[in-house]
Amino acid sequence: MDEDAKALDALEKLMATAHVRGQWQVGANRPENMRRSPDGRVFIDPAPQAKPYLWRWDVMRRILDGACVVLPESETARRSLLYMNPGLQRGTTQTIWAGMQVIQPGEIAWAHRHTVNALRFTIDTGDNVFTVVDGEVLPMRPYDLILTPGWCWHDHHNDTPKPAIWLDVLDVPFIGMINQNYYEELGETVQDRRNDTALPGGAVLRPLGETPVRAARTCRYGWDETRARLDTVAGQGADPCDGVAVEYVDPATGASALATLACYAQMLPPGFSGHRRRRGASAVHFVISGEGKIEFDDTTLDFARHDGMAVPNWTWHRLVNASTTEPAFLFTVTDRPILDAFGLYREQTEP
Repeated sequence: MDEDAKALDALEKLMATAHVRGQWQVGANRPENMRRSPDGRVFIDPAPQAKPYLWRWDVMRRILDGACVVLPESETARRSLLYMNPGLQRGTTQTIWAGMQVIQPGEIAWAHRHTVNALRFTIDTGDNVFTVVDGEVLPMRPYDLILTPGWCWHDHHNDTPKPAIWLDVLDVPFIGMINQNYYEELGETVQDRRNDTALPGGAVLRPLGETPVRAARTCRYGWDETRARLDTVAGQGADPCDGVAVEYVDPATGASALATLACYAQMLPPGFSGHRRRRGASAVHFVISGEGKIEFDDTTLDFARHDGMAVPNWTWHRLVNASTTEPAFLFTVTDRPILDAFGLYREQTEP
């Protein structure tokens, strides 16, 4: 070690004892994270810690079945399996936590609320599976989207003779990073249900004198309506990167479904081979039906029905439908609303 290196080493040791860090020590400023233009200018791009990864449905289902055996009573925590990205200490991406939850026949997942925003995308359910959100009963039929926005009371019910399974997606890593994780149990297993009477066309009547528990908003998006909308949009052509895609939005405001999470339904037409794209937002994909792959620079994820996948932010990738005769359907969640709120979102597409 030369004298300059020794002096730098001694200085950095002193800095460590004083709990001080030099800007030159920050990872983003390391030479390996920089690129230079021909004229010598320096550029630094995000270097995602998360890895592209796929969770197989057959493996998840086997573990879920095992959890029902070894945890016949889920009393202290939800019977959930979380997608843990191998590149992260926690989380599916740096801001999103996704996984699968199962509740047994006749079981109730007790009422609670938290500042974490969450959603449920139903997978294997019957006619008598439902979630209650701030007193509103929301049926959970296959491939319906159910929202439980932050600080809304919610409990889940399975009044069928078989287990009910759905995809959970939450913004736990983001809420944890900003240290805003509040949680509260109701004290009763279930909450009172509202007396609102829904009318044709989506109108709602509330008894005079009853105080609304939250601002009126949509918390359930049925798959039948979503699929019909995809079919309609398909007639207008496909996006070269995403295929046919629609976003679930709040009909009152046009904003994303949740304050921190944007949700999409995608249809990859038969034979679809998308252009490469990278986005500032990270994403979680769930395969509703079909087979295909996501190609990255150094790996490929071959997906099939009910698999789950993580796409890190600012990572080149493209979507491919393996079938030349059948479409593939995906449910996708991204953290774009967080980036939009701070003017940070960007994307690049290759022709």
